[in-house]
Amino acid sequence: MTGTMEEQKRRASDWFRELRDRIVTAFEALEDSQTEGPMADLPAGRFEVTETRRASEDGSDAGGGLMSVMRDGRVFEKVGVNVSTVYGTLGDAAQKAMAARGVPGIERDPSFWASGISLVAHMQNPHTPAVHMNTRMFWTPSAWWFGGGSDLNPCIEYDEDTAAFHAVLEEACEAHGADYYARFKAWADEYFFVPHRGRARGVGGIFYDDLNTGDWEADFAFTQAVGAAFLPAFLPVTERRRNQPWTEADRDAQLVHRGLYAEYNLVYDRGTKFGLATGHDANAVLMSLPPVAKWP
Repeated sequence: MTGTMEEQKRRASDWFRELRDRIVTAFEALEDSQTEGPMADLPAGRFEVTETRRASEDGSDAGGGLMSVMRDGRVFEKVGVNVSTVYGTLGDAAQKAMAARGVPGIERDPSFWASGISLVAHMQNPHTPAVHMNTRMFWTPSAWWFGGGSDLNPCIEYDEDTAAFHAVLEEACEAHGADYYARFKAWADEYFFVPHRGRARGVGGIFYDDLNTGDWEADFAFTQAVGAAFLPAFLPVTERRRNQPWTEADRDAQLVHRGLYAEYNLVYDRGTKFGLATGHDANAVLMSLPPVAKWP
């Protein structure tokens, strides 16, 4: 299927919203099914949904999206699933950042359009890993590309969980490019590294950006596959660990690891920097931060 770029933008935006709806439904069902463990007496968690808007300098329509956040559930201590479609003109800082990345023509025309989904989950049980996923499409008058990925962030690592999570991502990648998994796993290992701590923020996953092979359909299909692989990769790990007993020491390890996660997202994450630089709703941009954290 082919079409004009405007049709392709619409299809991408619609897909991100469809994926959001699928994930929200699955996570609320997971909350309903949590009938064991120390959190089982809590009300099953539900998402609170808020419309978000991008603030433009001249007050014109600049797009927006939905921020969906669940707090204090039986399985999820905090999880956010955001979708947005924003457009307009890049500010100076964002324009310079794009130029530094080699986006052609951005110095002449800073117009842009971007759509995507972003998810971060912080769990109640310290044995159940936190997780991040996002996919997006970006357009300027002279270029378009896709980006995204997914990575697992346990405070207590289990080799079988890491292997299972990566196996689903590898299968999704191999259907679209023989070298995609190896390339994008290596990119994730590099990207999700915390230099000032000298360590990774988790056990990795995949990460890709600036994906434009010249075939929009193929690149969109791969991006859809990355998004569709998220639930099959994450839910089995969650279901395996969610009833496992934990100690105060486990909880302490979880909170310290959340501090590491917060440091990374505030200092290094591209999405955080872009969202704040382009005037998107700050609460939505900072949705990824954990509800409680500590530092050693």
